[in-house]
Amino acid sequence: MSSFFSLNPSYFFSSKSYFLLRLATGFFMCYFHGWSKLMSDSDRWYRLGATITEFIGNDALSIPLGFMAAFAESIGSLFIVIGLLTRPMAFLLFFTMLVASSKKLLQAGIDGSELPLLYLCLSFFILLNGPGKYSLDNLINSKTK
Repeated sequence: MSSFFSLNPSYFFSSKSYFLLRLATGFFMCYFHGWSKLMSDSDRWYRLGATITEFIGNDALSIPLGFMAAFAESIGSLFIVIGLLTRPMAFLLFFTMLVASSKKLLQAGIDGSELPLLYLCLSFFILLNGPGKYSLDNLINSKTK
């Protein structure tokens, strides 16, 4: 019973299937959502960042926070694919998807929020479980031991 509550991905997934989950999550996020945002201009970053600066009340942070969202959805997602700095990148993606999900829920309700909620759950799962066996993080950690 205690192994059910451990956060060991091998209990639910084989190492290969967890790698495929990490690969698909990172690749699809980067390809369909992140890369175009990263390559955009500061006006788009401002609009992205304005979602969260409305809550905190500091408009000057819109462009840096928008860039961080674009970074999390693109470069961070690629890092998740290769398993490098997996937990920090999954945290950035989780936070970005938390903001996106909140915005979508307020605008469109639950029906229009499926995709950000799905990425929110996937990034949370990756955050909890870490890089897994097939990752650069695991390769680096095994060589330093």
